[in-house]
Formats: sequence, structure tokens, C-alpha cells
Amino acid sequence: MIHIVLFVLTIASTVFVGGVLYSVAVMSILLAHEMGHYFMSRRYGIPATLPYFIPFPLSPFGTFGAIIKMKGVMVNKRALFDIGIAGPLSGFIIAIPFIVVGIKLSHVQPVPENMPYLQLGDPLLFKILQEILIGDIPGGHDLVLHPCAYAGWVGLFVTALNLLPVGQLDGGHVAYALFGERSKWIFGASIVLLGVLAAFYNPGWLTLVVILLIFGMRHPHPVDTETELDAKRKVLAFIILVIFILSFTPSPFPGLNISTTQEGVLT
Repeated sequence: MIHIVLFVLTIASTVFVGGVLYSVAVMSILLAHEMGHYFMSRRYGIPATLPYFIPFPLSPFGTFGAIIKMKGVMVNKRALFDIGIAGPLSGFIIAIPFIVVGIKLSHVQPVPENMPYLQLGDPLLFKILQEILIGDIPGGHDLVLHPCAYAGWVGLFVTALNLLPVGQLDGGHVAYALFGERSKWIFGASIVLLGVLAAFYNPGWLTLVVILLIFGMRHPHPVDTETELDAKRKVLAFIILVIFILSFTPSPFPGLNISTTQEGVLT
């Protein structure tokens, strides 16, 4: 019952923030992400709960995402890797059509003066698709995102955050499956880079740095630490790296003038 209640409340909070189309799109992306983890966990015989969605109508997203809880032990690094990538890979795949359709339904307009708005940084994938689908945007103008495009942007943001190679994030599991105890050096380098981003691009990253330092390198260690990943999984790891690069933006909110219009938000 708690899963149903939280799911309904999160639908309500996302409708409140971005409307029905935004809610359908962003909930589909988040649900795909969590169910990817869920089904892969069950495939390996690891008990997992259904997703706990987190409603939060006061945020620009209308939600803090969703989580599932897993009980039991990881058999080997391959299980850890498969469960780790299943979520972000599923969410990314579902986000792409919403981004494409949403950008095609978005429109260019002059940048509003004396009117608050939420300005977003462009992930690389957004820049590529915007160039293909919209073309050059004249100076003094910007793209007002359709709710589906905004949901796709949120999906990329969530994907990039989860793929950071640290701690209990999905990227942390993937990094450990690939590099074992050597992944602690990747953790350290990631914290330093996030600190640089906080100092020079967006101070909001500092909050994430503090959270990651509190949780540290904690993540489920497999019983079998000797069995390495096969070639297929190493190729998938490279694909996941490409997805991270396409989804990540150093400054997600370069101009945080918080207010969305009825039609959407500016990129």
C-alpha cells in the first residue's frame, strides 16, 4: 500500500509542477529506471522491493526520484555490474523519445525581460538533438521547452547523477565491478572534480559532495571478488560512459530564476 500511496502522491506533485504531460513523461522515465534495477535484482535471486517514489511539489522537478531496497548478497561482480547499469540504461532509453518529441514541440521565443524563469544547462545530447531538430537559435532568443522535453531533461539529469562513479550510486557499483578496490581512486578523483565544479560553475554541487563524503565508498561487496567482467560487459561499460557524457552538464542551473511558465522552461 505504501508504494501505491507514494506513487499517486508523486503523480500529483509532478502534475502540480509541470502538468499532466510532464508527469506522464517523468514518471515513465523514473519508473523505467527503478524497474530496471528491480527486474535485474530478481533475475539474480536478490529480493527487492517495488519502487518507493518520493513526492516533493516544492522542487523544480516535483519529486526527489525513487528508490528500491534490496536484501541479500551479490554473488559476483557481474551481478553487481548488471544490477548497477540496468536502471540508468533503462531510464535513458525511455527518456530519448520524450526528448525528441518534446524538442520538436518546443518553440523559440525572445528571452523574457523582468519575468522570472528557470534556465537550464544543456547536456550534450540536448545540444545535439536541438541542433538537428531546431537549428540555430538567434541571439536574444532561447528555446522554451515543452513539458515532455523538460521531463527528458530531468531524466538525463537523474541518469548523470546516478552514474557518478562513487559510493552507493549506480556508477559506484559499476566502477567497483570494473576496478575492484582500485575504484577508491576514482571516488577520490570524482569528489575533487565535483569540488571544482562547485567552486567555478555551480555551488549546488557542494551539497552533493558533502552527501557523498558522508556515505563514502559504502556499497554491496560481492561474495566472489575474483570473477572479472567478460568482454560483453566491458563494452556495456563503455556505452554507459558515453551515456554519462551525453547526460552530464557541469552547471544544470546556470540562471536559477525559479519560475516556470505554462509552456515550459528555457534551456
